[in-house]
Amino acid sequence: MNRGPPDVGKMLGGEEKEEDPDAAKKEEERQEALRQQEEERKAKYAKMEAERESMRQGIRDKYGLKKREVVEAEAAAAAEEPAAGSLTRPKKAVPAGCGDEEEEEESIMDTVMKYLPGPLQDMLKK
Repeated sequence: MNRGPPDVGKMLGGEEKEEDPDAAKKEEERQEALRQQEEERKAKYAKMEAERESMRQGIRDKYGLKKREVVEAEAAAAAEEPAAGSLTRPKKAVPAGCGDEEEEEESIMDTVMKYLPGPLQDMLKK
């Protein structure tokens, strides 16, 4: 006939288990303990992070460094500023000396001429 374990009826939902009258109170206490532990953990890590930040600030002050967020914000503002009315991406700045080649050649010749003796300068000017 019925040869299964005696708990089969409970597993199938036949009988409901009896509720402990103190179970709700115990569960509430457990939840409160968990919340308290979580708050203590957050306070501990907030304190540690504050100590780390003060140490970082001391290093920044000592070596004259800027805070990372400030540097990133300045870079983002500089990148957005020229592109405000443009539909294309901003062009990169041209390094000095990479512009007009004629001007560069003239300046090189002038520099070379300064270091040559007078008779050679006269010969090269002609």
